[in-house]
Amino acid sequence: MPHAADRDIARRVARRYRRPWHRDYARAKVRMDPVYAAVADVVDDAPLLDIGCGLGLLGFYLRERGWHGHYLGVDFDASKIAEACRAVNGEANLAFDDGIAQKLPPFEGHVALLDVLHYLGRDEQSALLREAAARVAPGAALVVRSVLRDRGWRFRATVVEEWFLHALRWMRSPAKYYPLREDIEQPLLDAGLVVDVHPLWGRTPFNSFVIVARRPRT
Repeated sequence: MPHAADRDIARRVARRYRRPWHRDYARAKVRMDPVYAAVADVVDDAPLLDIGCGLGLLGFYLRERGWHGHYLGVDFDASKIAEACRAVNGEANLAFDDGIAQKLPPFEGHVALLDVLHYLGRDEQSALLREAAARVAPGAALVVRSVLRDRGWRFRATVVEEWFLHALRWMRSPAKYYPLREDIEQPLLDAGLVVDVHPLWGRTPFNSFVIVARRPRT
């Protein structure tokens, strides 16, 4: 569930951005989307790799929640990464890279993969999940938020939303493949992670699920 202070956090995160539409987007997204609080409830102060970070909202949200770990956000959209770098404003341990998300840097800690998978083909999704899982440290977690394909109205609403986002050019890539639950779960189980899946609809009409995959401590 969203954190009780997310309204104030949303205002503080939004003030980081220079463009009005980025501020409006950040404010609305942090207030309405339950995924940021869901990640905050999972991670400790171990380093966090945020794959497909966009404007860096997760990193800035976590800072406002008192998280002090090292954050690395990667995304192939160079314009969003540029805005995220400006929003850092010299703050320590917040870094961004516009490298291709499928070619991940060496890393060990927590990993976030939010709303990324359906922009990849099925085989690309499996490869990225394996790469992400390989970077999860003992005792840490991979947090995936994804649409799951089914026959319900929420899935149909999500498909329509994704079409509009691409048509408006907010998302550079169209959706390629909406995964089934087992498409996500199996590569993570094969990597030795313990997997939990549950809905994360919040106040949205979209067919979003959060998958928390933990690596047991050795």
